Amino acid sequence: MSGAKAAGRGVKEIDPNRRARLNAGEVEAATLTECLAVDFTALMRTVLPEIGADALSEMERGAATGISKRMSLAARVIRGELGGSVSERLGRHRSDTVRGWACFMIGAAADMSLRDRLAAIRPYADDLHFGVREWAWMAVRKHFAAELETAIAMLSEWTADPSERVRRFASEATRPRGVWCTHIGALKAQPQLALSILEPLRADPSTYVQNSVGNWLNDAGKDRADWVQSLCARWSVESPTPATGCICKRALRSISPVPKN
Repeated sequence: MSGAKAAGRGVKEIDPNRRARLNAGEVEAATLTECLAVDFTALMRTVLPEIGADALSEMERGAATGISKRMSLAARVIRGELGGSVSERLGRHRSDTVRGWACFMIGAAADMSLRDRLAAIRPYADDLHFGVREWAWMAVRKHFAAELETAIAMLSEWTADPSERVRRFASEATRPRGVWCTHIGALKAQPQLALSILEPLRADPSTYVQNSVGNWLNDAGKDRADWVQSLCARWSVESPTPATGCICKRALRSISPVPKN
């Protein structure tokens, strides 16, 4: 979760009462550590009392897997037991984890166009909780990779959104490497394909967006350092603003400077 809040403490250090409330869906996680501490089986039993014992058992068997896999498993189990319509109910829940399940149900839905999928995920991209916003792009990223040109064109429209969270989604969801996700090979080889997303954000006033764009370019620099250096040089001339400066500094942080003659 690249945009997650600092962990702060270990899972075992979380107060038992606090953890019980997280598992009951009564409160939102305040840190990444709390996100990781949630017992999905206990939470599912409370939030969806009608779900069957077989589904809960399957969830329990996946308890030791990574959290991204558990999110996908939860979505598949819920959809298999209760159908896709329950996602709307989950999307209104107080628990950020439960709203995250709704994100992954949107990602797992069959026969949904990319535009419809984007429309469905948008409220979660703009969610007030940091974790839900991360689950939103992770849940649908594979669809962007599968229809990259179309996805970039559609997400380019999001770069003008009044919400910094939505603008940031357009950048974060298309990072060539990203965090906790599969790389997008086409963007590693040809990062210029996403310029219609990056260019409108090169002087974004939001630090949240600036960090994402800088990280996007830092990803690209691991494969195309020359391209990132050239782009940042151009941006620094065309857009000599503090925002652009912050983005370029972050973008170039892992790239060794070209030695001077």
